[in-house]
Amino acid sequence: DSPFRRGPLTTVGDVEYITADYVAWYNQQRLMHRLGRVPPAEAEAQYYSQHVTDQPAGSQNPEGA
Repeated sequence: DSPFRRGPLTTVGDVEYITADYVAWYNQQRLMHRLGRVPPAEAEAQYYSQHVTDQPAGSQNPEGA
């Protein structure tokens, strides 16, 4: 029993709605083995929390000069 199937798909709008729901789940909530069994959205948040700097984009790094 699929959590995405909610009855008959009778219109194009039904197909679009259920497809968008599936894509959102697939991209944001599913557990992904390559990411350590965490959802992609959580892995992305962890990545950016570790890689974001306080320097604005395009600024020169004074230590690298």
